[in-house]
Amino acid sequence: MSQRLSGKVAVITAASTGFGRGMAVLFARHGARIVIGDLQEETAAGNFDERPELTTAALIGESGGDATFVKCDVTRQGDVAALVAAATERYGRLDIMVNNAGVYRGGVRIHEMTEDDVNACWSVLVKGAWFGCQEAVKAFLRQGGGGNIINIVSTAGLRAHEGQAPYNMAKAAQAMLTQCVAVEYAKHQIRANAICPTYVKTSMSRAAVDDPVFGDAVRNVIPLGRWGEINDVADLALFLASDESRFIHGALIPVDGGETLSDLLHLPAG
Repeated sequence: MSQRLSGKVAVITAASTGFGRGMAVLFARHGARIVIGDLQEETAAGNFDERPELTTAALIGESGGDATFVKCDVTRQGDVAALVAAATERYGRLDIMVNNAGVYRGGVRIHEMTEDDVNACWSVLVKGAWFGCQEAVKAFLRQGGGGNIINIVSTAGLRAHEGQAPYNMAKAAQAMLTQCVAVEYAKHQIRANAICPTYVKTSMSRAAVDDPVFGDAVRNVIPLGRWGEINDVADLALFLASDESRFIHGALIPVDGGETLSDLLHLPAG
């Protein structure tokens, strides 16, 4: 396999399972050294992970890669600072920061949502990405030579969906954060881009995937006619993390099978 990330060091939040795990494993297979930030090392129950009996670090190590787990709550700036510090202390530098940690609140309309729903989305999605961008930029500026930030946003950051307003609001903020970072730090050769997936099979979507009514509705509104897979996201992340994407900057890239082109009026809320 070509070593597209040879010599690079990547920090990936929420990399014990789902998107983060998929990206971590793929990055490592292409030569990157990985720092995994998450609340727990184990994969999430009900996820669609490769070799779920192994932690992400163990799976990477089995193939000869190098990965370190650091417990991290992305809603706490100190935790995120320690996560980035672990990369620079263990591996000497940071090249790639992937802000992937997520939470979902939905299933009811705006007047039925609670303050806890709004706070959960804002704390994890917005503050988590904010802290990740801040700490990565600090590290990039200290070491010089630029850097690469990839935020995992969503098509929910690009358009409205029924029944998940706090999530969409927070994802839209993540999208704008990505472009603000891109504008402010381009002169330092720090790139920032966002991946915006549609409905993808992970532990957070497991109940919806297993619900035949909702599952059929998703397939009907996605022109390519299927749910997204973890590797659909990881493959794009690998490209954005590599030097092959060196002139892509400030982009909000849908990975959605055409969902953002379609009419969602017939998709059930939730």
